[in-house]
Amino acid sequence: MGDSNILKPASIVGFCNPLLDMTVVGDQTLLDKYDLKNNNAILAEEKHMPLYEELMKNKNVEYTAGGSAQNSLRVAQWVLEKPNVAVFFGAVGKDKYSEILKLKANNEGVDVRYQYSSEKPTGTCAVIVTNNGKDRSLCANLSAAETFTEGHLDVPENKAIIENAKFYLVTGFFLQVNVKAVQKISKIAFERKCPFLFNMSAPFIYQFYMDSVMSIFRYVTILVGNDEEAMAFSNGQKWNLTNIDEIACKLSTFDIENDGNRLVIITQGEKPVLVAKNGVITQYPVPKIPISNIVDSNGAGDAFIGGFISKYILDCPIETCIEAGINAGSYIIQQPGMTKGDSFKI
Repeated sequence: MGDSNILKPASIVGFCNPLLDMTVVGDQTLLDKYDLKNNNAILAEEKHMPLYEELMKNKNVEYTAGGSAQNSLRVAQWVLEKPNVAVFFGAVGKDKYSEILKLKANNEGVDVRYQYSSEKPTGTCAVIVTNNGKDRSLCANLSAAETFTEGHLDVPENKAIIENAKFYLVTGFFLQVNVKAVQKISKIAFERKCPFLFNMSAPFIYQFYMDSVMSIFRYVTILVGNDEEAMAFSNGQKWNLTNIDEIACKLSTFDIENDGNRLVIITQGEKPVLVAKNGVITQYPVPKIPISNIVDSNGAGDAFIGGFISKYILDCPIETCIEAGINAGSYIIQQPGMTKGDSFKI
């Protein structure tokens, strides 16, 4: 237990929207040019499209493989330190962006099985850093990521990987793109009696896509989200609950196919992480980080999931898995973006 050398390639598979993060140090003039705001995240409109080409021409632009599940798998690979344990699936364009995205993911140990679109360019996320690194503005253009089809799961090489994996990760963001693909993946995980982790992703999923969520929810064995997402789920179900502990407990036994065995993990920022199983709550404290050390809170949840998976796949105790998740999330918020520094250790 705890030795990554025992893991076979493609033990972990993840599905989401791959985005190439393009990070530059900017100023208010650049933000104003594209009508962007500090400490905000938006989906790109037509007026934002020239921004990406402008960043490409910036000699100081930094590229990182992005997108929620891809970020989680990157963190898992950082911890495991054995290449290709994790395989990522998503849709990209046939362009220079996808070439960079694949290279960046591979360099961090993540194998990628992209579906290539000839109609749309690779999804990108512009990250403009201002105020000496304290503020960030994100502008995401999903583009090709929205073209993923369930047929990509049936490509013989992909099908072999998916049907032999030991752990499955899917996000609410991906469910929004292709619910049929997620339904197929969830049933494979269920039939193989393998963990199926669903990242709750964002509150709007439970406001506008609850039917899609409920079409796969019974197969979810591990549910991870934050308190706002849990509350949005409760409101979407009209549970009339406001206590996060109660919501987490109900989520652990609600609409389930696997003998009531769902692990629910709810993060609450600096408050304790709540873990519910069979209607029983356990709390795990989060170390206090000085405000002056916090650089960027974006990606903390994705990092938490990556740290958690890296220990769960090794059959470590739940306490160890949660601790790894907390440590990964705590590390990431002290870094500029989803980047690994020399001090990384989980």
